[in-house]
Amino acid sequence: MLMKTVTLEEHFVTQDFFKATHAEGDNMPPALKAVRERLLDIGSLRIAAMDEASIDLQVISLAAIGVDALAAAEQTAVLRSVNDEAAAAVNANPTRLAAFCTPGLKEPANAVKEIDRCITQLGFKGVYVNGTTDGKFLDTPEFFPVLEAAAALKVPVYVHPAPPPASIMSVYFDGLAPEVAMPLSIAGWGWHAETALHTLRLIVSGVLDRLPTLQVIIGHMGEGIPYALARSNGILSAARKSAPRTVTETFLEQVHVTTSGYFTRPPFECCREVIGLNRMMYSVDYPFSPNTKGKEFLEGLNLSEADLTQLTQTNAERLLNL
Repeated sequence: MLMKTVTLEEHFVTQDFFKATHAEGDNMPPALKAVRERLLDIGSLRIAAMDEASIDLQVISLAAIGVDALAAAEQTAVLRSVNDEAAAAVNANPTRLAAFCTPGLKEPANAVKEIDRCITQLGFKGVYVNGTTDGKFLDTPEFFPVLEAAAALKVPVYVHPAPPPASIMSVYFDGLAPEVAMPLSIAGWGWHAETALHTLRLIVSGVLDRLPTLQVIIGHMGEGIPYALARSNGILSAARKSAPRTVTETFLEQVHVTTSGYFTRPPFECCREVIGLNRMMYSVDYPFSPNTKGKEFLEGLNLSEADLTQLTQTNAERLLNL
């Protein structure tokens, strides 16, 4: 088998999304402004960057910063437009691009319809969720039909970090200089911790026990969970004596991890030791991280050809039905 390289936490935006979230000019978050043109390109510029790093297929997802500020009906409409643009980009380059569906969770019933449309009609490969919705995690009962729809369609849910709700921003990051408060609240620490909490909530709430076939993906080498899993398992599993599985068992059966944006060896080795290479998938976090940095990281791992193929290709192909 000829080895291919697949990446699956790779982001884009559309002009309509920028306009709807007011993420233009002085209102644009610095993290978006720095890579604006690369986010907007879902064609030749993106594919050239893939070629530079020997990436064969990129699964794209919305860089959804600002989506939670939209009113419910507007969110549904804007994200339908985003999904349509993603589908058009995939249709223009079907051997190089695939996509995740981003539904508007403020209207769960419409979100279920949009997931069905994206998967069954547009050929998308999974569902992408960006942080909390109005401060509520996915284990909130109103979102259960959304997760149930993904499970029924046999596609995974990618739980991605987002900036914290205003209440959390105030409690955890107030008093710091703005130039450090914002990065600390997102990629510097905060949103990784929140996504780890989000994942553990899906387990301890019993949602994943109710949907035992649902598969969840988290990025950034597991958002810190592999490092802490033994301790979390001991404490949380003891607190859930009636649960059918331990926290570790549930995690190892229903959660997958990507390497996105984490390009040093210690977290990779920790993740591989704790959860196994069979549940890990290579990703870059483009364009927030350059594809070439990911390529250098892969080359430095010195994996066997079989292990490298599993990490960069076959695990993703199997999970996403590529």
